[in-house]
Amino acid sequence: MESPQTDPMTSDEPRDECGVFAVFAPGEDVAKLTYFGLYALQHRGQESAGMAVSNGERIMVVKDMGLVSQVFDEPTLTSLQGYLAIGHTRYSTTGASVWDNAQPTFRSTDEGGIALAHNGNLTNTAELAEHLQERYDEASTPPWERNTATNDTALITALLASEPAPSIRQAALNTLPQLQGAYCLVFMTERTLFAARDPQGIHPLVLGRLGSGWVVASETAALDIVGAAFVREVEPGEMIWIDATGVNSLRFAEARPKGCLFEYVYLARPDTVISGARVHSVRTEIGRTLAREHPAQADLVIPVPESGTPAAIGYSEVSGIPFGLGLVKNSYVGRTFIQPSQTIRQLGIRLKLNPLRDVIAGRRLVVVDDSIVRGNTQRALIAMLREAGAAEIHVRISSPPVQWPCFYGIDFATRAELIAPGMTDRDICQSIGADSLGYISLPGLVAATGVPSGNLCRACFDGHYPVPIPEASAVAWGITPSERTRDER
Repeated sequence: MESPQTDPMTSDEPRDECGVFAVFAPGEDVAKLTYFGLYALQHRGQESAGMAVSNGERIMVVKDMGLVSQVFDEPTLTSLQGYLAIGHTRYSTTGASVWDNAQPTFRSTDEGGIALAHNGNLTNTAELAEHLQERYDEASTPPWERNTATNDTALITALLASEPAPSIRQAALNTLPQLQGAYCLVFMTERTLFAARDPQGIHPLVLGRLGSGWVVASETAALDIVGAAFVREVEPGEMIWIDATGVNSLRFAEARPKGCLFEYVYLARPDTVISGARVHSVRTEIGRTLAREHPAQADLVIPVPESGTPAAIGYSEVSGIPFGLGLVKNSYVGRTFIQPSQTIRQLGIRLKLNPLRDVIAGRRLVVVDDSIVRGNTQRALIAMLREAGAAEIHVRISSPPVQWPCFYGIDFATRAELIAPGMTDRDICQSIGADSLGYISLPGLVAATGVPSGNLCRACFDGHYPVPIPEASAVAWGITPSERTRDER
């Protein structure tokens, strides 16, 4: 795992990981279905996009840096004819942000080709790479180094392609139990679509029905956009494969559910359903809890758009303080590959948010945001609101303090870069320049999800990692040997 990557325009925000989409639908235009499915998952990754399509005889792969709309056009999609496809939107949590690491990855096997897309992050890549090396003569170049790919997705693909097994299905059943960490995989041969989810089920993966075909996606919102009906979640530790016979399933590991709590706070779209609960409803309940735990005397509740909006609605509902829109967001800034000049870059948060001065001036504000990572964004935001004439600013955060880095697919920061470790809430309040600061409690957040506490990964908040973290990775990310004892419950 590499050190976290930062960007001057978005360095204080939690980074989405990736989105995966797959479809098996004879008679349908699977390339265009995948295009729109990826559009629904664009929030999970904006660095690169790609898809692989098979007509039963060969697999065609198209991928490039950029947004879905930048990578694909009508002629490209028309050229991708077939009846099964997988797609991917990427944000790099491991590996450089370069074309070689765009997904899907592709490998040749004795049976044909295999294309694979991955959401998550493995924690035992060094061990897996060593295991793969043992399959080859030490003087030869191992397959994962025959190109410049540096991510764990390339490693998984190489493992599957080189596994001595009579079929890709058996190769997957042999390989999946060796993977540790968070992974939601969609992969395909010329005639079969596969999907698999890690035994903890850290990130979501769902199965939908589309006429006589099937769809797999990171979020239910992607099913909705292509007109597929939600069937069920892919279970933790389950592999499914879809071919002409329909959907088949096998367990490759015992389920030990530890769903990512931060999916509810920030990562997932508000219209997505996770574990039976719509994310918008959960976030609204988070806001209600925030109002009970941290009341304020104020004139207006405003969200930091977009993820703070449902919680702000809930806060307003319980507190009785009117809800209003005090900030306008430019959704497209930060999702472009046109780099701003230094003069524009210095504008910082103003590139993304602009205050409505006539709404803010002279008002006591409750400002609801999803999280504080380093504190830079909130510090700049509060300064901007004061310039716009806010009388008081009471910040309310719909997650507990982020105390620990994530090793499962979200790029927060190293422990040393996080603002919360070693600081009290009062210290943070003074640091960002607010009049008051309130975080939702961890029990309050968990209760709002409706999911039992023991079935959630809360590592970024409490330091208890459900999958052990290798010592080298822990040290690189600022976790001391004494703190690593928190890995075990």
